[in-house]
Amino acid sequence: MFHRILVATDLSPASEHLPAAVASLRSLGASEAVLVYCLEIRDVDKVAGTLVKLARPALERQRQALAASGFAATIEVRLGPPAVEINRAAVEKDCSVIVVGSHGHNLAADILLGGVATAVIHSAARPVLLIKMKLRSEGEAMVCEGAPCDPLTHVLYPTDFSDNAESAFSYLEKIVESGAKRVSLLHVQDRVVGEYLRDRLDEFNATDTARLEQLRDQLLAKGATDIRIEVPYGAVAQEILDRITGNEASFVVMGTQGRGHIGELFLGSISHKVARRSPVPVLMVPLERSSKKE
Repeated sequence: MFHRILVATDLSPASEHLPAAVASLRSLGASEAVLVYCLEIRDVDKVAGTLVKLARPALERQRQALAASGFAATIEVRLGPPAVEINRAAVEKDCSVIVVGSHGHNLAADILLGGVATAVIHSAARPVLLIKMKLRSEGEAMVCEGAPCDPLTHVLYPTDFSDNAESAFSYLEKIVESGAKRVSLLHVQDRVVGEYLRDRLDEFNATDTARLEQLRDQLLAKGATDIRIEVPYGAVAQEILDRITGNEASFVVMGTQGRGHIGELFLGSISHKVARRSPVPVLMVPLERSSKKE
């Protein structure tokens, strides 16, 4: 499924835990890792060489941590806007997925990669795996540690049946082929739409349940053994988050864009909210460039 992964680092204390957090991606076929560190051109100017030299020991330490997890790991230092350079590096190095870390409930806050995580997701041409970094108190200090990244125990797949959701489902199939047995398939009937079409809700439920059953059959053929189907009614993002915690999902796979009842980006209205608040890793699959409208 994954061959080469890109691990974005800002050399913050939290980023030290990313190499250990991505070790489980070996179970999805990942064997190589590119550790990418970016320096803003406007901030470094002529001192770039000096800053890169100073960063080398920390980068090498993280590279060695990736190597200890079984990856053939290399270091890539880029000069330029981090979000732009991270996405560019992912394409140039032919990486299967971009891994970024965050902590807290606000991706725009001063956190690991800060607003860069948001910008990477918005413009990504490759799937982005967002891993939540957990904060805990240790005396008077706050310590950050990587949340477990477990793609095989229980995968949650929210879908709105859009083209982008279909692309995300292809990744879910590969995860099942890699050994995931338990999957939850979820479609939420948006209460905003329901307010206007409540008289057709039973019809929608029957149609969408049948769609999920078709997806279930495809996953059973791929090797899954425990598949749950749900079609709840409510606020979409909150219903997804409730299933992550209530059903003890270990991993989420979803698209970054969707149909949206007013043509809005799924990223802004749903998947971004889920990624921001999910306690477990979220694999966000972008809409393929070739299928986007010009």
